[in-house]
Amino acid sequence: MGHTRVPLMYTSTRSHRDKRRSSRLQPSMPNYNLNNALGAIGVLGLELIADELKPHLNTVLTNIKERKKGAAEQVVISGILPILALSLRSRGPLAVLTAKLVAELAKESVVRKYFGDAGLVTALLSVLTSPDQELLLHAARAISRMSYDSSKLQEQLLRRGAVPRLVAILLRFSDKEALEEVCLQALCNLSGMGVAEEAGMVWERGTSVRPGESVFHGISPHTCGFASSVTLVCVSQWAPGQYAVNVEVFQRCSSSLWSLHGNKRPARWFTFSSLGSCSNLYKVIKISTKNVSRTKSLKTRVFHTFL
Repeated sequence: MGHTRVPLMYTSTRSHRDKRRSSRLQPSMPNYNLNNALGAIGVLGLELIADELKPHLNTVLTNIKERKKGAAEQVVISGILPILALSLRSRGPLAVLTAKLVAELAKESVVRKYFGDAGLVTALLSVLTSPDQELLLHAARAISRMSYDSSKLQEQLLRRGAVPRLVAILLRFSDKEALEEVCLQALCNLSGMGVAEEAGMVWERGTSVRPGESVFHGISPHTCGFASSVTLVCVSQWAPGQYAVNVEVFQRCSSSLWSLHGNKRPARWFTFSSLGSCSNLYKVIKISTKNVSRTKSLKTRVFHTFL
Protein backbone atom coordinates (compact mmCIF):
# COMPACT_ATOMS: atom_id res chain seq x y z
CA MET A 1 0.00 0.00 0.00
CA GLY A 2 1.38 3.37 -0.94
CA HIS A 3 1.62 6.07 1.66
CA THR A 4 4.39 7.94 -0.05
CA ARG A 5 3.08 11.40 0.67
CA VAL A 6 2.27 11.61 4.35
CA PRO A 7 1.37 15.16 5.40
CA LEU A 8 4.28 16.95 6.98
CA MET A 9 2.23 17.90 10.00
CA TYR A 10 -0.21 15.23 11.19
CA THR A 11 -3.53 16.77 12.16
CA SER A 12 -6.51 15.35 14.01
CA THR A 13 -9.36 16.50 16.22
CA ARG A 14 -7.90 17.38 19.59
CA SER A 15 -9.15 18.74 22.86
CA HIS A 16 -8.32 22.27 23.95
CA ARG A 17 -5.88 20.80 26.45
CA ASP A 18 -4.04 18.95 23.68
CA LYS A 19 -3.84 22.15 21.63
CA ARG A 20 -2.37 24.04 24.55
CA ARG A 21 0.10 21.22 25.14
CA SER A 22 1.19 21.24 21.50
CA SER A 23 1.74 24.99 21.54
CA ARG A 24 4.05 24.59 24.54
CA LEU A 25 6.09 21.81 22.95
CA GLN A 26 7.05 23.21 19.57
CA PRO A 27 10.46 21.74 18.63
CA SER A 28 13.07 24.32 17.71
CA MET A 29 13.98 22.63 14.42
CA PRO A 30 11.59 19.99 12.99
CA ASN A 31 13.13 16.72 11.86
CA TYR A 32 11.27 16.05 8.63
CA ASN A 33 12.09 12.33 8.38
CA LEU A 34 10.90 11.86 11.92
CA ASN A 35 7.84 13.97 11.30
CA ASN A 36 6.90 11.90 8.24
CA ALA A 37 7.30 8.70 10.26
CA LEU A 38 5.15 10.07 13.08
CA GLY A 39 2.51 11.15 10.59
CA ALA A 40 2.46 7.68 9.01
CA ILE A 41 2.08 6.04 12.43
CA GLY A 42 -0.81 8.37 13.17
CA VAL A 43 -2.52 7.40 9.90
CA LEU A 44 -1.82 3.66 10.00
CA GLY A 45 -1.63 3.06 13.73
CA LEU A 46 -5.21 2.20 14.55
CA GLU A 47 -5.08 -0.67 12.05
CA LEU A 48 -1.71 -1.88 13.40
CA ILE A 49 -0.49 -3.02 9.98
CA ALA A 50 2.85 -4.51 11.00
CA ASP A 51 4.68 -4.49 7.66
CA GLU A 52 3.90 -0.84 7.02
CA LEU A 53 4.31 0.44 10.58
CA LYS A 54 7.61 -1.29 11.38
CA PRO A 55 9.95 0.99 9.33
CA HIS A 56 8.27 4.09 10.76
CA LEU A 57 8.60 2.82 14.34
CA ASN A 58 12.27 2.09 13.65
CA THR A 59 12.75 5.64 12.36
CA VAL A 60 11.28 7.06 15.56
CA LEU A 61 13.37 4.68 17.67
CA THR A 62 16.59 5.70 15.91
CA ASN A 63 15.90 9.41 16.41
CA ILE A 64 15.10 8.95 20.10
CA LYS A 65 18.13 6.71 20.75
CA GLU A 66 20.41 9.24 19.07
CA ARG A 67 18.84 12.02 21.15
CA LYS A 68 18.12 14.13 18.08
CA LYS A 69 17.26 17.68 19.07
CA GLY A 70 13.52 18.22 19.33
CA ALA A 71 12.68 14.54 18.68
CA ALA A 72 11.02 13.98 22.05
CA GLU A 73 8.85 17.07 21.63
CA GLN A 74 7.82 15.95 18.14
CA VAL A 75 6.69 12.59 19.51
CA VAL A 76 4.45 14.28 22.08
CA ILE A 77 3.01 16.73 19.55
CA SER A 78 2.27 13.94 17.05
CA GLY A 79 -0.18 12.23 19.42
CA ILE A 80 1.14 8.68 18.78
CA LEU A 81 1.49 7.67 22.46
CA PRO A 82 -2.04 6.14 22.64
CA ILE A 83 -1.23 4.20 19.46
CA LEU A 84 1.88 2.77 21.13
CA ALA A 85 -0.30 1.75 24.09
CA LEU A 86 -2.71 0.02 21.69
CA SER A 87 0.16 -1.83 20.05
CA LEU A 88 1.41 -3.10 23.42
CA ARG A 89 -2.01 -4.28 24.56
CA SER A 90 -2.57 -6.15 21.29
CA ARG A 91 0.63 -8.20 21.83
CA GLY A 92 0.94 -8.52 18.07
CA PRO A 93 4.10 -8.74 15.95
CA LEU A 94 4.95 -5.10 16.77
CA ALA A 95 4.76 -5.48 20.56
CA VAL A 96 8.49 -6.05 21.15
CA LEU A 97 9.55 -3.15 18.90
CA THR A 98 6.93 -0.92 20.52
CA ALA A 99 8.11 -1.85 24.02
CA LYS A 100 11.69 -1.09 22.99
CA LEU A 101 10.60 2.32 21.69
CA VAL A 102 8.58 3.07 24.84
CA ALA A 103 11.60 2.14 26.98
CA GLU A 104 13.69 4.69 25.08
CA LEU A 105 10.95 7.32 25.32
CA ALA A 106 10.82 6.70 29.08
CA LYS A 107 14.27 8.31 29.33
CA GLU A 108 12.78 11.62 28.19
CA SER A 109 11.04 13.54 30.96
CA VAL A 110 9.12 15.62 28.42
CA VAL A 111 7.53 12.41 27.08
CA ARG A 112 7.06 10.14 30.09
CA LYS A 113 4.93 12.63 31.99
CA TYR A 114 2.20 11.95 29.39
CA PHE A 115 2.42 8.15 29.73
CA GLY A 116 -0.47 7.97 32.19
CA ASP A 117 -2.95 9.95 30.10
CA ALA A 118 -1.94 8.02 26.97
CA GLY A 119 -2.66 4.63 28.58
CA LEU A 120 0.95 3.49 28.52
CA VAL A 121 1.07 2.73 32.26
CA THR A 122 -1.67 0.10 32.05
CA ALA A 123 -0.40 -1.12 28.66
CA LEU A 124 3.09 -1.80 30.02
CA LEU A 125 1.68 -3.61 33.04
CA SER A 126 -0.54 -5.74 30.80
CA VAL A 127 2.46 -7.22 28.97
CA LEU A 128 4.28 -8.21 32.17
CA THR A 129 2.38 -11.50 32.09
CA SER A 130 3.70 -12.37 28.63
CA PRO A 131 5.92 -15.45 28.14
CA ASP A 132 8.09 -13.45 25.69
CA GLN A 133 11.28 -12.65 27.60
CA GLU A 134 12.40 -9.87 25.25
CA LEU A 135 9.04 -8.16 25.62
CA LEU A 136 9.27 -8.49 29.40
CA LEU A 137 12.79 -7.04 29.38
CA HIS A 138 11.84 -3.88 27.48
CA ALA A 139 8.58 -3.40 29.41
CA ALA A 140 10.31 -3.75 32.80
CA ARG A 141 13.05 -1.37 31.66
CA ALA A 142 10.43 1.19 30.63
CA ILE A 143 8.77 0.88 34.06
CA SER A 144 12.12 1.29 35.79
CA ARG A 145 12.97 4.43 33.82
CA MET A 146 9.58 6.09 34.08
CA SER A 147 9.43 5.59 37.86
CA TYR A 148 13.00 6.72 38.54
CA ASP A 149 12.20 10.30 39.54
CA SER A 150 8.43 10.62 39.20
CA SER A 151 6.36 10.12 42.34
CA LYS A 152 3.20 10.48 40.26
CA LEU A 153 4.12 7.60 37.95
CA GLN A 154 5.37 5.55 40.90
CA GLU A 155 1.97 5.85 42.55
CA GLN A 156 0.10 4.97 39.34
CA LEU A 157 2.25 1.87 38.81
CA LEU A 158 1.97 0.76 42.43
CA ARG A 159 -1.80 1.15 42.52
CA ARG A 160 -2.14 -0.93 39.36
CA GLY A 161 -0.10 -3.86 40.64
CA ALA A 162 3.40 -3.32 39.24
CA VAL A 163 5.11 -4.91 42.25
CA PRO A 164 3.45 -8.37 42.16
CA ARG A 165 4.04 -8.60 38.41
CA LEU A 166 7.73 -7.75 38.76
CA VAL A 167 8.12 -10.21 41.63
CA ALA A 168 6.46 -12.90 39.53
CA ILE A 169 9.04 -12.33 36.78
CA LEU A 170 11.88 -12.51 39.32
CA LEU A 171 10.65 -15.87 40.59
CA ARG A 172 9.73 -17.23 37.17
CA PHE A 173 12.96 -16.36 35.35
CA SER A 174 15.50 -16.71 38.14
CA ASP A 175 18.14 -17.95 35.69
CA LYS A 176 17.87 -14.95 33.35
CA GLU A 177 20.38 -12.36 34.54
CA ALA A 178 19.24 -9.46 32.36
CA LEU A 179 15.59 -9.84 33.37
CA GLU A 180 16.55 -10.22 37.00
CA GLU A 181 18.60 -7.03 37.00
CA VAL A 182 16.01 -4.85 35.30
CA CYS A 183 13.22 -6.11 37.60
CA LEU A 184 15.32 -5.42 40.70
CA GLN A 185 16.09 -1.91 39.48
CA ALA A 186 12.41 -1.33 38.74
CA LEU A 187 11.45 -2.44 42.27
CA CYS A 188 14.02 -0.05 43.74
CA ASN A 189 12.77 2.86 41.65
CA LEU A 190 9.14 2.09 42.48
CA SER A 191 10.05 2.19 46.16
CA GLY A 192 11.48 5.68 45.69
CA MET A 193 15.13 4.70 46.09
CA GLY A 194 16.09 6.11 42.68
CA VAL A 195 18.67 3.69 41.26
CA ALA A 196 20.01 5.23 38.05
CA GLU A 197 21.21 3.02 35.22
CA GLU A 198 24.35 5.13 34.96
CA ALA A 199 25.29 4.14 38.51
CA GLY A 200 26.62 0.83 37.21
CA MET A 201 24.84 -1.25 39.83
CA VAL A 202 26.09 -4.84 39.94
CA TRP A 203 23.54 -7.32 41.31
CA GLU A 204 24.32 -10.61 43.01
CA ARG A 205 22.22 -13.19 44.81
CA GLY A 206 22.71 -13.22 48.55
CA THR A 207 22.38 -16.02 51.05
CA SER A 208 18.86 -16.75 52.22
CA VAL A 209 18.39 -17.36 55.93
CA ARG A 210 14.74 -18.44 55.80
CA PRO A 211 12.81 -20.86 53.58
CA GLY A 212 10.98 -19.20 50.72
CA GLU A 213 13.25 -16.16 50.79
CA SER A 214 15.23 -14.65 47.90
CA VAL A 215 17.91 -12.08 48.65
CA PHE A 216 19.62 -9.80 46.13
CA HIS A 217 22.20 -7.14 46.76
CA GLY A 218 23.55 -4.56 44.36
CA ILE A 219 26.71 -2.50 44.73
CA SER A 220 27.12 0.89 43.11
CA PRO A 221 30.59 2.43 43.57
CA HIS A 222 30.79 6.17 44.03
CA THR A 223 33.09 8.13 41.78
CA CYS A 224 35.03 9.57 44.71
CA GLY A 225 36.33 6.12 45.65
CA PHE A 226 35.67 6.61 49.37
CA ALA A 227 32.20 5.10 49.58
CA SER A 228 29.72 2.85 47.87
CA SER A 229 26.00 2.27 48.28
CA VAL A 230 24.67 -1.23 48.80
CA THR A 231 21.05 -1.94 47.89
CA LEU A 232 19.39 -4.96 49.46
CA VAL A 233 16.18 -6.42 48.01
CA CYS A 234 14.59 -9.26 49.94
CA VAL A 235 11.56 -11.18 48.66
CA SER A 236 10.13 -13.54 51.27
CA GLN A 237 7.02 -15.69 51.27
CA TRP A 238 4.80 -15.11 54.29
CA ALA A 239 1.71 -17.01 53.09
CA PRO A 240 0.82 -19.20 50.09
CA GLY A 241 1.03 -16.95 47.03
CA GLN A 242 1.83 -13.88 49.15
CA TYR A 243 5.25 -12.26 49.39
CA ALA A 244 6.79 -9.38 51.30
CA VAL A 245 9.29 -7.19 49.44
CA ASN A 246 11.86 -5.29 51.49
CA VAL A 247 14.13 -2.70 49.85
CA GLU A 248 17.00 -1.18 51.84
CA VAL A 249 19.91 1.07 50.93
CA PHE A 250 23.11 1.08 52.99
CA GLN A 251 26.10 3.37 52.80
CA ARG A 252 29.44 1.60 52.90
CA CYS A 253 32.43 3.88 53.51
CA SER A 254 36.13 3.16 53.56
CA SER A 255 37.90 2.90 56.91
CA SER A 256 39.95 6.04 56.15
CA LEU A 257 36.79 8.08 55.62
CA TRP A 258 35.26 6.83 58.86
CA SER A 259 38.44 7.67 60.79
CA LEU A 260 38.26 11.24 59.47
CA HIS A 261 34.54 11.85 59.93
CA GLY A 262 33.17 9.06 62.09
CA ASN A 263 33.06 11.07 65.28
CA LYS A 264 31.81 14.29 63.68
CA ARG A 265 28.91 12.99 61.62
CA PRO A 266 25.59 14.47 62.84
CA ALA A 267 22.46 12.37 63.02
CA ARG A 268 20.08 12.91 60.12
CA TRP A 269 16.57 11.69 59.37
CA PHE A 270 15.08 10.78 56.03
CA THR A 271 11.31 11.10 55.80
CA PHE A 272 9.19 9.30 53.22
CA SER A 273 5.63 10.35 52.46
CA SER A 274 2.82 7.82 52.35
CA LEU A 275 1.58 6.67 48.97
CA GLY A 276 -2.02 6.99 50.10
CA SER A 277 -4.72 4.37 49.78
CA CYS A 278 -3.67 1.38 47.69
CA SER A 279 -5.41 -1.41 45.83
CA ASN A 280 -5.76 -4.90 47.25
CA LEU A 281 -2.83 -6.00 45.06
CA TYR A 282 -0.40 -3.59 46.69
CA LYS A 283 -0.24 -2.38 50.23
CA VAL A 284 2.43 -0.37 51.94
CA ILE A 285 2.73 -1.93 55.37
CA LYS A 286 5.75 -0.09 56.68
CA ILE A 287 7.72 2.97 55.71
CA SER A 288 10.49 3.46 58.24
CA THR A 289 13.17 6.06 58.76
CA LYS A 290 16.41 5.43 60.59
CA ASN A 291 19.38 7.41 61.82
CA VAL A 292 22.33 7.50 59.47
CA SER A 293 25.14 5.57 61.10
CA ARG A 294 27.73 2.95 60.36
CA THR A 295 25.46 0.05 61.22
CA LYS A 296 21.98 1.09 60.16
CA SER A 297 20.45 1.48 56.74
CA LEU A 298 19.96 4.87 55.10
CA LYS A 299 16.56 4.00 53.70
CA THR A 300 14.07 1.20 54.09
CA ARG A 301 10.89 0.49 52.17
CA VAL A 302 8.79 -2.61 52.85
CA PHE A 303 5.76 -3.74 50.94
CA HIS A 304 3.47 -6.75 50.76
CA THR A 305 2.60 -8.08 47.37
CA PHE A 306 0.01 -10.68 46.37
CA LEU A 307 0.74 -12.94 43.41
